[in-house]
Amino acid sequence: MNILHVCANPKPTEESVSKQLAAAFFGKIIELRPDVDLVNVDLYDEKPPFYSYELYKRAWYPVFDESYEPSKAEDMAINYAAKQAEAFNAADVLVLTMPMWNFTVPAIMKAWMDQILCPGLTFTISPEEGVQPLHNIKSIVLLVASGGVYKEDDERDALSSQVRAAFGFIGISEVEIVWADGQNPLFNMDHEQRKEMAIEAAMETAEDIAELELDPASEAVAE
Repeated sequence: MNILHVCANPKPTEESVSKQLAAAFFGKIIELRPDVDLVNVDLYDEKPPFYSYELYKRAWYPVFDESYEPSKAEDMAINYAAKQAEAFNAADVLVLTMPMWNFTVPAIMKAWMDQILCPGLTFTISPEEGVQPLHNIKSIVLLVASGGVYKEDDERDALSSQVRAAFGFIGISEVEIVWADGQNPLFNMDHEQRKEMAIEAAMETAEDIAELELDPASEAVAE
């Protein structure tokens, strides 16, 4: 099993509830699947650039015109995306660790998503065939912490809807969410209990992921 873990939290683990969820999740995964191939991307160490006009031209102009020849600047603009897409395409499971900031994903996570959701890298697109994935990802796991408390389908939650819509576009519909909400101690006296419940849920989700049935061809590539 290949897992790509992308983390968008600048805090150390002892101060970050989302990173503590990740520690519990991966501790259980490694216990159950010691042969797991894990690739970690800390976005504060491997910072994505913002989407640029040069990247747009490099990614999309060839879709509209097969004879288009990118410039050197446009080829350079796709370097980060190409590197990240290689790890993305090789993964069976994508794990995204992040806090909720201002009701949605951190800007640095959105920048990473803009880079890898790129035609020719993680999917192809045409009038005849529509969108065709170039990746092997079967499931996404969201490990999230927030100060506020959110009910299911809460209209204030732009984070999970952003992830579902963006990755659903390239054929990933299975999204598991482990959410430690109510982590602002000013308003939630039970924040520690909420965190412990989320940590338990993270380990239970890891057990489910460890049992995920993979395409034999995908396993063969991993070997």
